[in-house]
Amino acid sequence: MPLSHASSLLTEFAPTGILRVALNHGNPILAGRTPRGEPAGISISIACALAQHLGLDLRFVEYDRAADVVSAAEQDKWDLCFLAFDPLRARMIAFAPPYLQIKGSYLAGPATTATGAEELVASGVPIGAVEGSAYTLTLQRRPGSEHLVIFRNFQSLARALDDGGVAAIAGIDTVMRAEADKRPGTRVLDPPFMEIRQAIGVPQGRPAATAELAAWLSKQLRNGSIAEILEEHGVGRECLVT
Repeated sequence: MPLSHASSLLTEFAPTGILRVALNHGNPILAGRTPRGEPAGISISIACALAQHLGLDLRFVEYDRAADVVSAAEQDKWDLCFLAFDPLRARMIAFAPPYLQIKGSYLAGPATTATGAEELVASGVPIGAVEGSAYTLTLQRRPGSEHLVIFRNFQSLARALDDGGVAAIAGIDTVMRAEADKRPGTRVLDPPFMEIRQAIGVPQGRPAATAELAAWLSKQLRNGSIAEILEEHGVGRECLVT
């Protein structure tokens, strides 16, 4: 790669000279914190590998919700993000092809009689979802969206289920199953209502960075590096998008 091209590429990736990586703590599969409060997880490991490949220092910019990451995409707050692909998000974020697939499921409250996702939606009961999440954006485009009740964060969503304000809540399958274990009488409805494809993106308007990100990620998928990162964080290789 010519030096001039390398320099312009790095400027696209990190205009400030530091790769600013947006972390979405609303998705605990991708981002969490150590007991000392330091960022840890799949997003962090992949971001570190990319920064090493580019020869850039990096800094994490932490958000509680995916919606907050998206709303900051045009504010020059971050250079790299880890989010589920959605066409509305793609207006502001240039995504590389998805690398990870996770499931979206409903957690039904104790009084809910539906035995599956389709029956739940057809019954017309209120279903809670977190504002701006990938599964919420998808459900808002589907039949039954008029029965969605949108909450700002997962904490208020879970309280609404506990209080009977909604009959069920939507979320990441593994999170829903963990919540079901804490709440006697609740249950996850099978099968999942969607497959959520996770991707890595940069703000729109950075074509060279987008192309290099896609090429680098493809190579890491082929050589098994991404699979190793997933397994290191307790996620099986079968969740890879290949």
